[in-house]
Formats: sequence, structure tokens, C-alpha cells
Amino acid sequence: MKLSEFDTGMPRDLIATHPLEHRDDSRMMVLHRKTGEIEHKVFKDVLDFFEPGDTFVFNDTQVFPAKLYGNKEKTGARIEVFLLRELNPDFKLWDVLVDPARKIRIGNKLYFGLDDSMVAEVIDNTTSRGRTLRFLYDGPHDEFKNHLYALGNTPLPYYITREAEPEDAERYQTIFARNEGAVVAPAAGLHFSRELMRRMEIRDIEAEFITLHIGLGSYRDIDVEDLTKHRMDSEQLEVSEELTKRINSRRDEEHKVCCVGTSVLRAFESAVGMNGHIKSYSGWTNKFIFPPYECTTCDALITNFHMPFSIMLMNTASFGGYEPVMNAYKEAIKEKYRFGAYGDAMLIID
Repeated sequence: MKLSEFDTGMPRDLIATHPLEHRDDSRMMVLHRKTGEIEHKVFKDVLDFFEPGDTFVFNDTQVFPAKLYGNKEKTGARIEVFLLRELNPDFKLWDVLVDPARKIRIGNKLYFGLDDSMVAEVIDNTTSRGRTLRFLYDGPHDEFKNHLYALGNTPLPYYITREAEPEDAERYQTIFARNEGAVVAPAAGLHFSRELMRRMEIRDIEAEFITLHIGLGSYRDIDVEDLTKHRMDSEQLEVSEELTKRINSRRDEEHKVCCVGTSVLRAFESAVGMNGHIKSYSGWTNKFIFPPYECTTCDALITNFHMPFSIMLMNTASFGGYEPVMNAYKEAIKEKYRFGAYGDAMLIID
């Protein structure tokens, strides 16, 4: 398919810039992918579409406060530093993006905090904006991480143009996040409240977890019209052997398995085996899913309403079908659904 086929015409005023007061109060569009039928619900109704023995699979990655602001030595120029991942805990090496990049060269030092108590030295250029930083911190690693994260801000998506606020530290995070490593939240999981999780348990609907540390590659602009030529950034993935046994067994027993978010869908399709079964996986994946790719590893998908031309929209169309999903987006715009990570939800089922 072509990139231009994923222009939904979404008005920017439909982008949700703040979360609702209660996680599960979002609206929910239900798309029946076989018929194209659309229903309008609220997210609290989601369990009505599942039976005892069905399973929701969540991404338990945890977003860390990745956006920092520092000052360049001598000039005092303000520099934004976006932490991507830690390369070496012993030497406190980090892969980062800097802005403006033209001012930052190998050998420069950056100072962070009101008292300039955190210092980093640029030791390598990786991409046009990418740098490797070595933090010059004399102390235990845990103490260093706590100090560094105290200086950071929640890395809100690029389309939310406001500065991060204190509530974002909690709300741009799922309630079940436990494995640190993401700079993008698994947004579909943001709709699940503790009360909803308890209702799942009461109804004997199972909760399972994979870990996929979502990076900025999910938001990277695709700069080719032919989607077969796009290359995804790699992301770290963990799908346990115990999980695969339970998921495969439930599907064999004809229970529904629902991926909560496109990150879980990509994880499952990265670990796909025979007959729609999944295999254990530990490593990195750069799986790019777009139509006419056929998803075989789950029976339902919960996702948000995504930006035009986005990788997540393409993932969604792979599962739900290009025509049904694009028609659903037309309906969402007409009905003024809220788009983005803090927006409304879509449930795609047969």
C-alpha cells in the first residue's frame, strides 16, 4: 500500500490534550470487522463483548521521565535532551536526542538542574540529532538514576504541544506498568482503571502481560510513499514461554484473546508460529505491520484513534481491514471522537 492512502483528514482540534478525570470514561467505538457495523459505547462497556475464559493481553512497559533540559557549557545555551535508552549502567552511558543538534559536538559538556549538579559529556554522534552522553556522576547507579529522573519530565507525544504537567506522570502511565524502558506509553492500556480490572477478575476474564519497550520509532514520520521500503526502529520485546502456553491453549479452546494496543499486536505478530500460535521471544523486533498483512495471533484489538499517516493507524488497519477501519475513522471524525494517547478507544472484533 501507499502512504497517501492513510490520510484520514483528522482535524487537529480533535486531538485530546488532557486525559479525562476517570480512565474508563472514554467513549468507545466498536467496529465489527467482518460486517463493518459500528456501535457507539463507553469504555466501561468493554467487558460486555467478552465471555468467561477470554483473555486481555496488556503491555506492562513503564514510561520513564525522558525529557530533560540542560545548559551548554560556556555559552549557557538551553538544550533539550531526550533520553532514549541506557547503553551501559557501569559507565552511565545513554543514547539520547538533542535539540538544537547543531550546537552539540563531541567533547561538549551539558549541565542539568538548578544548581548544575548533573553533568554529562558528549562522547559520540550517532545520527543527525543522536548523541551518546556519559554522565559524570560519582555515586551508586540507583542514586544516579533517581537523581537523573528527578530532573526529567514526562515525554508526551509530539502532537500534544503543551509542556508536561504533574498529573501526566501518573496519567501517561498504565496502572499495571512495571518494567521500565518506554518513552511512549501503550495508550490503549491507559483506559483500564483498577475498578475495571477488578470487574474483569469477577467475570473470569483473564489478564496477561508482555513487555515491549515502545520507542520514538512509533512516531517517526514515514518518508517513503511505498510502505514496503520503510524500516522500523528496533524495540526490545519479551514474551515468556509460560504466557505462550496459556494463550495458545485458550485459543485452541476457542476463547477470545484481545490485544490491548498495537504494541501487543506487534509483539504477538513478531512471535507468530504455526496455526496462529505464538512462540516465546526475547530480543529486539522491528516488525512493521500494514495492509494487506493478515494478523492471525488474536481475535480482538483495543486501540486508540491515531494520527494520519501513522504506523499505529497502519497496524490497526492490518487487523481490522483497510476499508472498515478507514470508514470507522470517517465516522469518528463525524462524531467528534477524541484522538491520540489521551483520546477515545476503538474495539475491533469479528
